[in-house]
Amino acid sequence: MENIVDTLIFAPLAPISGVLLFWFIQLLFIESQKYLLSKIRGKHEALCRFTNFLGIFFQTLCHALGYTVTGSGIAEFYLSVDYGKVSPRKKKTGFFEWFANGFLFLGPFFIPPMLIMICLLFLIRNLGFLPTREYTFSQGLIDFGANLYIFSRDFLGFIASIDLFHPGHIGFLILMVFLGLGIRPSYIRDERREEKIDMLYDLRNIKNHLIHKPIYVVSLIFTSYIFFYLSHIFRLNWYIAFYSLLGWLSIIAIVALLITHLIIVFIKVTDRLDKMRRLILYVTMIASYTSLRVLFLLIPIPYATTLSLLGMCLSVVGVTMVIMRQTNKFKTIGMMKPSLHSEDGDLEWMKKNY
Repeated sequence: MENIVDTLIFAPLAPISGVLLFWFIQLLFIESQKYLLSKIRGKHEALCRFTNFLGIFFQTLCHALGYTVTGSGIAEFYLSVDYGKVSPRKKKTGFFEWFANGFLFLGPFFIPPMLIMICLLFLIRNLGFLPTREYTFSQGLIDFGANLYIFSRDFLGFIASIDLFHPGHIGFLILMVFLGLGIRPSYIRDERREEKIDMLYDLRNIKNHLIHKPIYVVSLIFTSYIFFYLSHIFRLNWYIAFYSLLGWLSIIAIVALLITHLIIVFIKVTDRLDKMRRLILYVTMIASYTSLRVLFLLIPIPYATTLSLLGMCLSVVGVTMVIMRQTNKFKTIGMMKPSLHSEDGDLEWMKKNY
């Protein structure tokens, strides 16, 4: 009896809970990136405005896709650095309107990583899903986690072995950076706006969208359960595979955000240097990777591209530490002693406090 209740009621919730967990982690990384961008905005206003443009571009594109999927069509498509708007050709109400607006609020978190996912189908072989063994809550979590582990292993392995001499790999990396910078819309707005744009703002919009039409949410949950029961009856792994795919998209977004985190931190560190020392870092980055790649082309060894990336990173970190140490000229080796020419009262006070 317990197994029946588990299978009929709780088992369908296993992969859904996994997706929600990774989506929440994705939101935390977005907030962290927002904080880092705010720290460099004073010197890099153009970069921050560009990230805002990317975010609004993804948002507007997702909204347009929602109107396309629901058959509403697109009558107007407007995009700027601070604002985006899509108007439907046919005004639809009810579920179709609600579903199209769902693309506006939820689409930017999952649809842009889908572009990376399409590229990975051509770059990574043998992407697939494990067969589902038992239809219980615990086994569902295990199968969901196993699918995510296998994908993460292959995906991170590919990232660690990217060949910067390969045009396709360079294009993929640029797409990853664009995705990481614009994965969530509107996190850099005009500061004159009273409305605060943050993670709670996004969650509040999503909550309002869901509770506005609760009957549609119940219908989607009911459809999800039907999908699970059909997969269970025919012994298919379609249900776990579908939510595993959503988990894959969250992992892609998280990795893209990690890459952009490193880029923003690098920018923040180099802002403390003058132009000449900054140029030295950039030259070190290019020269170290190029020399290692040429060396490993002449002397082939396993994991040549990975070692080249690692060597480049270590070289940049080492040069940065040396430059920062030489730049900081205001630190003293020992504590400063009070001047002997001070007046008696000042000398006594300095003795007590030092």
